[in-house]
Amino acid sequence: MGGTIRIDAADMDYTTLNRQIRQAAADGVSEVVLEHVLGQRFIADGLRGDVRVVIHGVPGGDLGMFMSGPTCIVHGNAEHAPGNTMNGGMIVIHGSAGDAVAHSMRGGKVLVRDDIGYRGGIHMKEYREKSPVLMVGGSARAFLGEYMAGGLILVFGLGYDTAVTERGIGSGIHGGEIFIRGRVDDRFLGVGATKKPFGTAQRTRIAPFVQEFASHFGMDRKALLSADYTRIGPASARPFASKYTWE
Repeated sequence: MGGTIRIDAADMDYTTLNRQIRQAAADGVSEVVLEHVLGQRFIADGLRGDVRVVIHGVPGGDLGMFMSGPTCIVHGNAEHAPGNTMNGGMIVIHGSAGDAVAHSMRGGKVLVRDDIGYRGGIHMKEYREKSPVLMVGGSARAFLGEYMAGGLILVFGLGYDTAVTERGIGSGIHGGEIFIRGRVDDRFLGVGATKKPFGTAQRTRIAPFVQEFASHFGMDRKALLSADYTRIGPASARPFASKYTWE
């Protein structure tokens, strides 16, 4: 079928809206444009394929949960947990997002132009070729990357002297990496997290993601690429081993 359809979500309950989105994707529509979105939950949840969902407004919680393949573009802010347990695809938010962004994310990318709330990237994981990526243009609140088991988090801190100034960064981390532009005080690291060297190899590895982020939001990629980053990873694969009794 292809083509674009538009759905006016004003005063529409989330169940009806999501049924219409899924039907459009099943019919082979290439792009679904949602107007006047205001808090409807579960948009694009479990959606598969190459469909593109363009959202004007503020989607509710769990945007793109279990999504595998599609792209969601949000022209506005988003509530909690966009990308929750997402398996593949992309979410691009032209604004800020709430708590638990990319919660348990398994694959794909979540890009947030501005700030995110608490526990961003909590329990992100990876398996073989699947490795999720969370990128944040502004700041992140406490417990960024908590219990992280894989994947990559990039926080650019644009507009801030320091990108993350709250405690618990990487608390319980046992896989994956967190890159934060600029210096991070040791007192903000969580249990099990440690700073690791950042050099040419790491800069080269994150370069494609930095360039992609900059291109989505019209930012200066050279400035982002040339910046210094603090690299944070797991001190061990079992950060809480001492908390348990083993027989």
